[in-house]
Amino acid sequence: MKAFLPWLAVLAVVLLLSALRQRALATVVSLGWLAWCVWTWFRPTRRNSRPG
Repeated sequence: MKAFLPWLAVLAVVLLLSALRQRALATVVSLGWLAWCVWTWFRPTRRNSRPG
């Protein structure tokens, strides 16, 4: 359940902003969250150039 708390928090913020007719800001929050998720899932791993 802990893993879903950030998702639920962002969803609540987006729904709140949408209800307050701040749809442009809700869109920015949604796209920012999507970019963050994609970055954390597919970011390049750091590899040591030197062995050892």
